[in-house]
Amino acid sequence: MTARAEHPARPRAVCVMNPGIIDLVLPPDTYARLAALTDLVTIEPWSPATCPDALADAEILLTGWGCPRLTADVLARAPRLRAVLHAAGTVKELVSDAVWERGITVSSAADANAGPVVSYTLALITLAARRTLTTAAGYRDDWPDFAGRPGGDGLTVGIIGASRIGRGVIEGLRRADAGYRVLVTDPYVTEDEARRIGAERVELAELCRRSTVVSVHAPLLPETTGLLDARMLALIPDGGALINTARGALVDTEALTEECASGRLETYLDVTDPEPLPPGHPLYSLPNVLLTPHIAGAQGSEVRRLGAYAVEETARWLAGEPLLGEVTRDRLKRLA
Repeated sequence: MTARAEHPARPRAVCVMNPGIIDLVLPPDTYARLAALTDLVTIEPWSPATCPDALADAEILLTGWGCPRLTADVLARAPRLRAVLHAAGTVKELVSDAVWERGITVSSAADANAGPVVSYTLALITLAARRTLTTAAGYRDDWPDFAGRPGGDGLTVGIIGASRIGRGVIEGLRRADAGYRVLVTDPYVTEDEARRIGAERVELAELCRRSTVVSVHAPLLPETTGLLDARMLALIPDGGALINTARGALVDTEALTEECASGRLETYLDVTDPEPLPPGHPLYSLPNVLLTPHIAGAQGSEVRRLGAYAVEETARWLAGEPLLGEVTRDRLKRLA
């Protein structure tokens, strides 16, 4: 399906997303705002055979779930393209070296996606502080004595990765009235910067040893793959919890499964490696494990935030203003 707003004097913007996604990301008011700024063409679903004309005149590509990787072959169909504005989070699977070689500006709505992930993570930390999964699993057989119930006041929480989401979680913990002690590990954060954002900077092993709850917010890079291996997981104190809303491959799944099967740790996983886990995997049935299907980010009615962010980036780009979500080739290496 191709829809076109007839504004030939305006720069051509082409929107490429999966069928059904555009209506969620660009509800009528947001779509109208974009159409007022550009000569807008929407393509759903993407097919190189059906969209050469639209791409030939495109100056702006508004992308989302379902847009193909922007390889040299795809970009050859869009000789006038100058900006890629992504109405979703990571652009790692979207952009290729050809994008940077063409000097095309890239922006991501990851900032708009961060809010829901931060809120979701803070909720999981609250659950983990009360050992909710373990307590719930024994509810029918053992009503816990009130004096023995765990709480969150003064709890030490370890944040792996001072990313935009990691910093948002730190800020949320700092504002909480539970008196959380927050540790952070990140090779790009100094001790002074950590103090400014409300945390103590430590190395990963120390963070695992001292934290009752460990929450993962690092990007997936060659050097971070399997970051939480058997040795690091074993350092988390008995009765502790691991939360992962980042990338599944940051954690050694086999080692984590062994820790959870022993009952030593609670685990709250919104991402896994592989994703999804194969049918019958032990993590599905362990009572101290909560698995959710990658729902921490913007969902349902929340995805309109991503579209609104991308449309405002369009307005800024057209006005020659700095983009709030600009992604550069060098910066991409450190992003999720």
